[in-house]
Amino acid sequence: MSISILHGTNDKPASSQALATAMAACPDVTGHLFIGYPIVRTPEGPCPIDALLVSPDRGILVFDLIEGHEPGDYSSRQDDAANMLEARLKTHRGLLERRTLRIPVYTVSFAPGVAVAHVTDANDDYPMVDSNTLKTTLVHFRWKQPDQKVYEAALSAIENISTIRTGRKRAATLPDSRGTRLKMLEASIATMDREQGRAVVETVDGVQRIRGLAGSGKTIVLALKAAYLHVQHPQWRIAVTFHTRSLKGHFRRLISTFCLAQTGDEPDWTHMRILNSWGSPSGGRDDGLYLEFCSTHDIEYLDFRSAKQRFGGGSAAFDGACRSAFERFRQSGSSRPLYDAILIDEAQDLPDAFLQICYALLRDTRRLVYAYDELQNLSGAEVSTPETMFGTDADGHPRVRLDADGSDIILKKCYRNSRPVLVTAHALGFGVYRQPTDRADTGLIQMFDNPPLWQEIGYDVQAGELRDGSEVTLARTPDTSPEFLEEHSTITDLVQFVRLASAAQQREWVVQEILKNLERDELQHDDIVVINPDPLTTRRAVGPIRARLLELGINSHVAGVDTSADEFHREDAESVTFTGIYRAKGNEAGMIYVINAQDCHGTGHNLASIRNRLFVAITRSKAWVRVVGVGPGMAAVEAEYRAVRDHDFTLQFTYPTPEQRGRLRLIHRDMTVRERDRIQKRKRDLDSLISDLESGRVHKDDLSAEQLTALKTLLGG
Repeated sequence: MSISILHGTNDKPASSQALATAMAACPDVTGHLFIGYPIVRTPEGPCPIDALLVSPDRGILVFDLIEGHEPGDYSSRQDDAANMLEARLKTHRGLLERRTLRIPVYTVSFAPGVAVAHVTDANDDYPMVDSNTLKTTLVHFRWKQPDQKVYEAALSAIENISTIRTGRKRAATLPDSRGTRLKMLEASIATMDREQGRAVVETVDGVQRIRGLAGSGKTIVLALKAAYLHVQHPQWRIAVTFHTRSLKGHFRRLISTFCLAQTGDEPDWTHMRILNSWGSPSGGRDDGLYLEFCSTHDIEYLDFRSAKQRFGGGSAAFDGACRSAFERFRQSGSSRPLYDAILIDEAQDLPDAFLQICYALLRDTRRLVYAYDELQNLSGAEVSTPETMFGTDADGHPRVRLDADGSDIILKKCYRNSRPVLVTAHALGFGVYRQPTDRADTGLIQMFDNPPLWQEIGYDVQAGELRDGSEVTLARTPDTSPEFLEEHSTITDLVQFVRLASAAQQREWVVQEILKNLERDELQHDDIVVINPDPLTTRRAVGPIRARLLELGINSHVAGVDTSADEFHREDAESVTFTGIYRAKGNEAGMIYVINAQDCHGTGHNLASIRNRLFVAITRSKAWVRVVGVGPGMAAVEAEYRAVRDHDFTLQFTYPTPEQRGRLRLIHRDMTVRERDRIQKRKRDLDSLISDLESGRVHKDDLSAEQLTALKTLLGG
């Protein structure tokens, strides 16, 4: 284990950089070095620790950083920092042996610019070191009886993520019930990994991109990062925005929890703003960044209905509205920045023009953080590179390059989905084991244009090569899919695909399973989410199941319909959540039921987006998932799952060439109803022409030479 250095923000940049450089030159030091973190609550208000080393063999070393040439009263600063940190750590029972901390806490002042005469050594009560004496001094700081569990508990307490991840208290009492297993799972996920810690603490002056697959902690990381910046810089105006409205309450709870733990106070919500991406003029909870941009710059605001009429439905409406607003902004030449930092979740579902709007709303430092997962893009389009997204300056140079250290962070480890659940979701999302049709020579539905991206999201090459035209077998490892996520249940219990004969049987099966979850499994109502993948049919599709549950005395609600648009789970009553796919994004539950999965089988247009819906639905599961459907469509989906299972939850396929990927995008491209109807009409017209040519009602000579030439050219001769 080497040292992990996490650069936060503080008002001591020179000594912070010197410490990072000096520590990196100490190969025998292990653990995590936090700079500008954590922030400790005091009676006088929040106080950041200058720097902190948490080491499995040295314990905790608190650094007092000295900027400049004068050391000042460094002994008092060391005392204050140690006392504040110890008081915080002593609130964690697992770190105490009676009244004494089980991990040692040392202090040292690091003064790279102070005269050598002031430098002392580790034997001094208040040691002061510089870059030349740090290494020899560190040797004297030792943990006499190191304990890995205590080290991990101390790291968790300092990172302050355990209270956020573990969630609410559970009343589960049976030793092997689902409720008990879920409780243990939530308790196990208590410490951030290295990349999550970097993403929270490290801040760059400019654009920062955070990539990760479903369940890698992107939303938690963004919330903690926003709260950290707010506590460090309470005078900054910070905005957090997202595509799914039901995330608003979730973000507010996460940010509030973190700030309370760090400072004892609620965030200043006038400076820490949580906004929808679009927004409505009604204001209040419906505030949005697009709306704010338009009103600030005196630009026409379009609501969904107006944008749909002008640019088309679906994602095209918001894309068109943002592009129109941003173009008028550029033409006006006036800029009125509002924020010091903006953090964006679910960037894969937001148009490039919206991110450009956010960039334009920032002050000079342009602190923009955006997080995304490419496969969760329900429109099927790939996320643009920063160079393309933010365009070029007057000299033709890209406005944004992710060159700075910490500006591009990839979260490989998945903390929500077990390996069988995640690989199943990827296999169905890409169509890895789907049978080829007469329209393509592969069953694949979509594929990354950049093959190494599979390794970036946590897959290892088990066999073959990860390149165009090559056979490859990909597998997840314990490093990226922790084993404890799947060890609590058998694989046949973690993932089930259930094919039933009719919608009535599907209804009764789901109802009885939910009844068992609540009465025997010790799951709570909000541990259960029922997802219908087709957003257009959700209210009608879930009605019979909800009615039957009500007959049995089980309350349920449709998220965003029976609740406010900003609420996913009911907070005022015990209620099972039913939802369409769009409101499911960003949320999770222990038990996920995906109903009407037969709708995810198909052969033509929109299939990439349809399979992405299935992927998103499956990956909402923290523990168990049930994919349920009826008829031959469900039989085909079930067959794909059996192939995943038979391949021991690996992905084995031939990587499509650029030409094949282009054809897949064409075949499975998204289309509006009007576009699909137009194509069907043209196909019927063509069938009629072929029939007439075959019967002699129309002769080849009846067609003009230009028409024949065009047909030959278009159809390949």
